[in-house]
Amino acid sequence: MKDWSQLLTTRTGFRFHVRPATPADEAIISEFFTHVTHDDLRFRYLTGLNEIGHDRVAALARVDHKRTENFLAFGEDGAPMIATGMLACDPAMERGEVAISIRDDFKRKGISWEILAHIARYAEAKGVKTLESIESRENHAAINLERDMGFTAEPYPGDSTLVLVRRTLGHETHV
Repeated sequence: MKDWSQLLTTRTGFRFHVRPATPADEAIISEFFTHVTHDDLRFRYLTGLNEIGHDRVAALARVDHKRTENFLAFGEDGAPMIATGMLACDPAMERGEVAISIRDDFKRKGISWEILAHIARYAEAKGVKTLESIESRENHAAINLERDMGFTAEPYPGDSTLVLVRRTLGHETHV
């Protein structure tokens, strides 16, 4: 199995390290979310959260590493945690939903683009056929980034405030 811990470089030249989350990361993840804006929390969880509680933090740290993976991003020197990107797949491993959060003071460096590309490579290697994200219609930055990366956007069934973005993946190898 490939090690998905990597040093990534954005098109702006910013370098950061990503690795899968472990249960020991709960405190780091909890602290990270104190640096995420309320709007970004709303966009990530599609609800009016003011803070991320222990149950949500535990779910981000204690993933099964089979159907669900959560990548944590850290500055090149190892600190601080600057982003999280989660992939949650259906039982058949055909569809994977992605969700990304970036620390407010690290935005506009190309981190979201690189994490989404990393997750797409990982999902493709796992044999996932379709990568999806449910976005608030107001989250123009995420929707535009996903469109730039080949995702298509369509209305979310039954909720006019949401958009479903989707990208078909190719299949070369399986992890």
